[in-house]
Amino acid sequence: MKQFKDFGIAPPEPGFAGDKIKMNRILNREIIIHKFKIVPSKFESCGVRLDMQIELNGEKHIAWCSSKALIETIKQIPAEAFPFKTTIVVDSERYLFT
Repeated sequence: MKQFKDFGIAPPEPGFAGDKIKMNRILNREIIIHKFKIVPSKFESCGVRLDMQIELNGEKHIAWCSSKALIETIKQIPAEAFPFKTTIVVDSERYLFT
């Protein structure tokens, strides 16, 4: 009889860890972004949502938003550049990495 290990199935990638945190709690504070994913938003008007695995003061959290500026910017960052430090600010009513 075969054992599970004989199937050669790799375990799924680990999901995001930590408690959810609202964007207004991380604004203007230095964070580390470990990874991200862009997923469909449950709100049709938004289209997609940015989920981020972040670290704030040594603790991991999950932050999310539908900011088109952050989505377009983070897609340009090469995978080998993660993790990186940044601060998210509000400028002219939109979120920006600094």
